[in-house]
Amino acid sequence: MPEPVLLVEKKDGIATLTLNRPKAMNALSRELVASIGQAFTDLQADRETGVVILTGAGRAFCAGLDLKEMSEQGMGGGGSEPEDNLDTIDIVNGFDRPIIGAINGVSITGGFELALACDFLIASTEARFADTHARVGVMPGWGMSQKLGRLIGIGRAKELSFTGNYLSADQALAWGLVNRVVEPAELLTVCRALATDILSCAPGMVSSYKRVINDGYGMPLSEALIMERKICREHARKLTADFMAAQRKSLQDRGREQTKA
Repeated sequence: MPEPVLLVEKKDGIATLTLNRPKAMNALSRELVASIGQAFTDLQADRETGVVILTGAGRAFCAGLDLKEMSEQGMGGGGSEPEDNLDTIDIVNGFDRPIIGAINGVSITGGFELALACDFLIASTEARFADTHARVGVMPGWGMSQKLGRLIGIGRAKELSFTGNYLSADQALAWGLVNRVVEPAELLTVCRALATDILSCAPGMVSSYKRVINDGYGMPLSEALIMERKICREHARKLTADFMAAQRKSLQDRGREQTKA
C-alpha cells in the first residue's frame, strides 16, 4: 500500500503537515494539492489544533507543480480543472490560525507560493527559493505576483521572477523573506518551540490578531488604522477585571521564567 502524499501529525495543539513525495521533490500533483486542501479544511473544524507547521519530506520543501503529470495530462487533464488548484490556496489562505512554514529545502514556483501562504517562514540552511513561472510559461495563480513584492520589495521580486534564479537561505533572511535560518536538524525543533509560544497566548487572541493583520494589510494605512481602532474598542468592552488580573499574573510568571533562562 503506497504511503499518503501528505502526512498529518497532531500533538499538543500543533498539527505538522509534511508533503510526502520525496522522490518527486514533493512536486504538487493533483492528489497532493487536493490533500492539502482537505487537510486544512479538516483542521479548520478541529478546535484542538492551534498552530500548523508545514514542511516537506526529504531534501525539498516543494518543487512546484508536477510538470511530468502536466506534460502527460495538461493543465486541465485528469478529471480536474485549473480552478481546483486555486480553491486549495484559498483554503490555506483562509485558515484562521497561524501557519509556520518550515522550509527544509528547495521551494520552487508553486512550492514558493505555498510557502508564501504561511504566516511566517523558518528556513534550514539547505533552503533555496526560486520563481520559474516565466521560464515554464505558466502564469502565477497562488499569489506570487502580488505577495512577493510586498514582502521583499518590488525590485527584488522582479529580479527573482524575471530571471528564475535561486535565492539562498541567507539572502532570503537578509531580504526579510524568512524570519530565521537554522541548521537542518534544528528546523522542526525551532518551529515547534515557536508554535508552543503561540499556544501560550490568551485563548482566541492569535486568530483574531491574524485576521486584523491580514485584513489591514490590503488596506491603505489610514483605513487600516481606523479598522484597528474600531476592533480594539469592541474587544475592550468584553474584557473583565478578573480576566485582566489573570493575564497580568500570566505575563509576570512568563517574564520571571524567561529572565531565568
